[in-house]
Amino acid sequence: MRAALVVVASLALGACAGTPRRGALPERSKAPPPPASLDAIPDAVPRIEPRSEHGNPVSYEVFGKRYTLLPTAEGYKERGVASWYGPDFHAHATASGEPYDMYAMTAAHKTLPIPAYARVTNLANGRSVVVRINDRGPFVDNRLIDLSYTAAYKLDMTRTGTAFVEVEVITPGAPQEIARAVTPPAPPSLAPPRLFLQAGAFSVADNAGQMLSRLRAAGIADAAIVAPAPGERLYRVRVGPVADVDAYDALADQLTKLGIATLLVTE
Repeated sequence: MRAALVVVASLALGACAGTPRRGALPERSKAPPPPASLDAIPDAVPRIEPRSEHGNPVSYEVFGKRYTLLPTAEGYKERGVASWYGPDFHAHATASGEPYDMYAMTAAHKTLPIPAYARVTNLANGRSVVVRINDRGPFVDNRLIDLSYTAAYKLDMTRTGTAFVEVEVITPGAPQEIARAVTPPAPPSLAPPRLFLQAGAFSVADNAGQMLSRLRAAGIADAAIVAPAPGERLYRVRVGPVADVDAYDALADQLTKLGIATLLVTE
């Protein structure tokens, strides 16, 4: 199992009430046996809820890095790498104060308000689930979201431990969003998209060329400029395609050291 890195609350979070509380565990938790059918566990159903009294500070710090919460979850959509956490955390308090249930459809996120609801789609196979975000994390590498065991199982990522995903917040109360919350069946066959790291988007072609030269000077050979599509004006500089999560981690780390912020994009 490749679960998320444990957050040592006494070091990073102990002095600030309402911050993440996924602390160091004195012993391995004993999770109950799984339900007869994990596939039968329904997705989270978005509903209007007040912000939790716990887990929603303006900002917080973990391992020397400060995270600032988004003022609202509405409109959030991002692609990145998902991980999952299971038995070691079962029944322990989440950032919201609720006990973690590895068989519930929940997730952890670093900056979305708690609670929030999101559709998570595995970009490799098209499978999709809806989860309720009630915890903070993951605080390791370039991970975007930390899923419960059941959510990871339904996305077919428990064996690999990680997957490229798209996370899109669902606004509770909007009829069209509630209708979308019903998980569609995975297509019988779906060619996985090609994944790239986008190093920049420029309205001036020369600026895109300068970024490309900078990347190649740093030894990044598989960088290229994508010309604007009809009706667009942006020249996008992309690196890839990225073969797997390990390659993604290495490339993202290299670009970060160059001071280049990236986006995970598909083609």
